[in-house]
Amino acid sequence: MVSSSISTVDLSPFFNEEGNEHGKKEAIETITKACSEHGFFNIMNHGIPTDLMNKALQLSKTFFQYPPEEKLKLSPAPGDCQIPVGYNIQPDHSVDKNEYFLVFQPGSSMNVYPENLPELRSVMEDLYSRFVGIGSLLESIINDCLGLPPNFLKEYNNERDWDFMAAFHYLPATESEANGITEHEDGNCITFVFQDEVGGLEVRKDGEWIPVVPVEGQIVVNVADFIQVLSNKKFKSATHRVVRSKGRSRYSYGFFYNLHWDKWVEPLPQFTTEIGEPPKYKRFLVKEYQKMRMRNKLDPPARPEDEIGITYYAINT
Repeated sequence: MVSSSISTVDLSPFFNEEGNEHGKKEAIETITKACSEHGFFNIMNHGIPTDLMNKALQLSKTFFQYPPEEKLKLSPAPGDCQIPVGYNIQPDHSVDKNEYFLVFQPGSSMNVYPENLPELRSVMEDLYSRFVGIGSLLESIINDCLGLPPNFLKEYNNERDWDFMAAFHYLPATESEANGITEHEDGNCITFVFQDEVGGLEVRKDGEWIPVVPVEGQIVVNVADFIQVLSNKKFKSATHRVVRSKGRSRYSYGFFYNLHWDKWVEPLPQFTTEIGEPPKYKRFLVKEYQKMRMRNKLDPPARPEDEIGITYYAINT
């Protein structure tokens, strides 16, 4: 398969008990460059079995092929949860054309699963737990990339209650409309995505849209808004979109490594006062921002440019 045009990072040195300092150094340099320029990179040898990823895609495809009335039984009641757990489909007036099934950590009382597809639950819970481990590893690597004190981000972001994972189904493109998800940045810390062979994920790099070609077994990583704010924009929250294919549905998974909702976020002193740089963002509360983001998703504005993004907190200088 043709390689994508974003960097690929081999994580095997971080799982080697004997240590591979050269491999770790190379990975840190590659991630630092990618996060400084556009916020996207692939990872390989990350510890999640390819068979598990393929099984998850297969089961989600089975679920999304259920009749609408069956899927809607797993939809959240209006106002039940700030993050729409369970089954959701974009409203007709939305420019985004997809449906998704969202879960929190295994054991959460908010999770719902289809009773007639029990394997979906076991596979998603296994996948979720593995993503938490990868999220912790990547957070530690990004900590080193930014030159922060050891374990700084781990101690700052030490609660996993607000991570979530979703399976996505993008409808085939029509003659007049190919948008799956309009261009955006993610409102969390780090996002992990794997997609089927249809592809469609694109990242904006140097002003152009670059397709992220699917490579079996690899996972796409993108830095999101909170890392951009904490680093005072040293690292970029990746701008990306999904373009649908004619005659073909697209299936993918996303894991969103998040911050706790009661956490305050602002540029760290290591990137502002300690180096004589003004902060580029105002201090804000995570739940305030994510509630606005969720309102965008549940009731999308007529114009994509009216959606709330991290620029809402930008300080104009």
